[in-house]
Amino acid sequence: MNHETRGSPEVLGAVQQSGRLMRWLNRRTGVRNLLHEGLAEPIPGGARFAYVFGSGLLFIFLSQIITGIFLALYYVPSADHAHVTVEYIVKEVAAGSFLRSIHAYGSSAMILLLLLHITQTFLYGSYKGRRELLWLSGCILMALVLGMAFTGYLLPWDQKAYFATAVGTNMASEVPLVGDFIKRMMRGGAGMGTLTISRFFVAHVFLIPGLIFAFMAAHIYVFRKAGAAGPIHENPVRPRMQPQPFYPRQVLYDLAFSAALLIALGLLGHYLPFELGPKADPADAQYVPRPEWYYLPMFQWLKYWPGAKAVIGIVVIPSVIASLFALTPFLDRGLERRPWKRPISVGLYSLTLLGLIALGVISNRNDRRDPAVLQQLARQEKATADFIAAKFEPEEASRTGVPVLSPELEKGKALFSSLACNACHRPDGGGTAAGAKLKGLGKSQDQIKSLLLTPTKSMVAGGMTPVQQPDHDLAALSAYVASLK
Repeated sequence: MNHETRGSPEVLGAVQQSGRLMRWLNRRTGVRNLLHEGLAEPIPGGARFAYVFGSGLLFIFLSQIITGIFLALYYVPSADHAHVTVEYIVKEVAAGSFLRSIHAYGSSAMILLLLLHITQTFLYGSYKGRRELLWLSGCILMALVLGMAFTGYLLPWDQKAYFATAVGTNMASEVPLVGDFIKRMMRGGAGMGTLTISRFFVAHVFLIPGLIFAFMAAHIYVFRKAGAAGPIHENPVRPRMQPQPFYPRQVLYDLAFSAALLIALGLLGHYLPFELGPKADPADAQYVPRPEWYYLPMFQWLKYWPGAKAVIGIVVIPSVIASLFALTPFLDRGLERRPWKRPISVGLYSLTLLGLIALGVISNRNDRRDPAVLQQLARQEKATADFIAAKFEPEEASRTGVPVLSPELEKGKALFSSLACNACHRPDGGGTAAGAKLKGLGKSQDQIKSLLLTPTKSMVAGGMTPVQQPDHDLAALSAYVASLK
């Protein structure tokens, strides 16, 4: 009793200090007003588990930002070092494989939650009643999330990432008039190399997340302006049902769902680490590329539009579907929200969704029915398993005992990368589909310098342009090329 008596003033003092601190913060920041605005949002008909997908998307996005920052501490965006740095994260960094797995699985989780959120919004008719801008901002966010998944896929620079991205960037060339320009802008040249990784890294880490933050803020603002639509039988313009505040029930639902997502990602990261294959080898003509599940339907769709028909399948039809989808609130203007009372819009959406699922199933089925493809995929899986099981060794140069380069050759090697020579030629001097082999040219440094300044007709036909650099840089670059044995 005496202890409680002595402790009570201390507890009361702490509470008073806390109260004074909150009042001080509120006077200077208005934090209480912000909390009230955020937590007192009225929800017609009250909280429901059906509304958790939007908050789940926000949670996963924040998780991607946090895990991505830690991964970026080790990552080097270049064709020479990207793969080895990811390998180092997976094999050497404490909990590195777990962290990368959460980030990689988080990408799939974002796509899945996005699909569930859009489906719930569409079936509930939540885009009706002055919510056109809310729907359009959501469509833009969907495109940005798909862009995040696409740009992040290349960064490990393993076989799967390289060839799947090569297919994806080749699709851009089908756009009439500007297709080849878009493809070169994405790749940083005709082939894929350091400039490709650098551009994808900037887009994945800076550009797209910044746009997502901006449009997410706009999405939330427009949502708060229009208000929650409520259940499917509620009037989207003049709600009649008794509203309940966002806090506490909906907050608890959202927190429980976010906790379930975190646990699911943690279990996947621990028991089924995300794979990393061998380093990308552009010269491997046997490799069978297969994208992640969310791009597999489009991969299968491309097979039905060969040659000149590709522009119809890759550009025209997807553009029409995307436009109709984005314009849904303007085309479906009625206030009826019950799905069974909207057979046309719900039917078209269901048909599109089932079509995407069917394309993914067909792609997997075709792979299982083709013995050659099945054997190659099995070899690729074994190569990935062997690579993961192998002990980490820092750099190929260290393993083979290659001597340290002279300062001039080091400078030439750096120029070889910065001038995007490795976009068409392998860094070790090997050839690719885009450029000839440089190993053992049998030419002197002066002859190579002359070719760099004045390429031959065959070199120009292959995409080579004159190298416009100071004499000392040209000397270093030609010395490095001449040293490739």
